[in-house]
Amino acid sequence: MAIIRLKSGEIQCKIVYYGPGQSGKTTNLITIHKSVGRRARGELISINTTGDRTIFFDLLPLDLGTIRDMGIKISVYTVPGQVHYNDTRKLVLKGCDGIVFVADSSRDKRNENIDSLVNLDYNLREMDRELAEIPLVLQYNKRDLNRNGVRTLPLDVMDKDLNPTAKLRRFGASALYGDGVKDTFKAICMLTVADVCRQLI
Repeated sequence: MAIIRLKSGEIQCKIVYYGPGQSGKTTNLITIHKSVGRRARGELISINTTGDRTIFFDLLPLDLGTIRDMGIKISVYTVPGQVHYNDTRKLVLKGCDGIVFVADSSRDKRNENIDSLVNLDYNLREMDRELAEIPLVLQYNKRDLNRNGVRTLPLDVMDKDLNPTAKLRRFGASALYGDGVKDTFKAICMLTVADVCRQLI
């Protein structure tokens, strides 16, 4: 949940990038961090686990406006994708205000995408929260594999698996080349800030 710091006149929101291992969560954050001006970004911190990474950084108030004359600060995190780090996933997920689910467009990752989304829902329920009540944006990453002749999952198939009601915003992306990364991030920021505004009114 958003943290309100009256002394500093700041509302701090937490956005988490969630998804299966090696789906491109960390690459998303590195790309975002590089694209943000130095004055507006905090330090990029990475905690390495065996074969996976948890990474986070702070963003100082950007052009996200104010809520009740308080500036908005966003902290961005990723979770480790590997299943045996589920306790770490829960810890990172705790208190989040918005989620980007990064799915891997590789055909052989279809079941891992579905399992990871189910895992996200399960972990939130363990915290007495509902996935439907939290701002969520889907990113179908690694669309660039098509450039190398590798057939990716069609977008309509990924929608059927992950967005069957078509209610969620989703973006095709290539975190490696930066395609769709900023659009995804902008969308989750706007949804998250709008949700925090509703809670404070």
